[in-house]
Amino acid sequence: MRWITVERSDHVATVTLDRPPVNAADTETYLEIREAFAGLNDDRDVRVAIFTAAGKRAFMAGADLSGDGPRGDISERSATHTTDPGLAVREAMWAITDCAVPVIGAINGAAIGGGLAFAACCDIILAAEEAWFATTEINVGLLGASAHLSLLVGRHKAREMFFTGERVSAAELHRLGAVRRVVPRDELLGAARELAAELASKSPIALRLAKESMNRVEFLPLKDAYRSEQDYTTRMLGFEDSAEARRAFRERRDPDWKWR
Repeated sequence: MRWITVERSDHVATVTLDRPPVNAADTETYLEIREAFAGLNDDRDVRVAIFTAAGKRAFMAGADLSGDGPRGDISERSATHTTDPGLAVREAMWAITDCAVPVIGAINGAAIGGGLAFAACCDIILAAEEAWFATTEINVGLLGASAHLSLLVGRHKAREMFFTGERVSAAELHRLGAVRRVVPRDELLGAARELAAELASKSPIALRLAKESMNRVEFLPLKDAYRSEQDYTTRMLGFEDSAEARRAFRERRDPDWKWR
């Protein structure tokens, strides 16, 4: 891939966007993000993913508005991507949302427009002290992902940010509960890897079923959501990892996960 790298180590996959100067995305970038995260789903060795970016200026500065803009060069894309140029963006977002393992967003700089939406697709967010978030589309004659913004900050703050296009600091999003930690930039990946290691110590089957369950129940009514979670618990009980977790707890030792 041209703009995305994937590194695997100690059950953690680190997906890095590197598209200078500000990691603005075009169609090719979106398709590579989709490929990177979809490629983790069938890898049993991967238990957690980290999504971050290279450079100091931005995590993702939204869509690349230069040249062909967010459509990118679609002349060699499929017929579907040609007639629906927004499809590539959605596929990339859903690849993160639906990734089989938890995704930690390590936001190293500005997350603007689509960049904010991609951050919101992550399960847990950590941010550098210099990072900030904004939906600035209204300032350049576009509209963005207000639904993603509402997931981060709630209805009224989302509307305030969406209508004004103003930036909000990582510290403010931490205060609002959207960001887990704010750390110096040179400590960001270390903090993300520390959290990833904590998650990776858990049953890989339980992590995947928990991610799938939470995605499935997120927008369901309470009664339907809890019934669905009970069904997932029943599924979990059918795996040896479930019994091993309880044995390890009783015996005060680290569990030995068998993936069966």
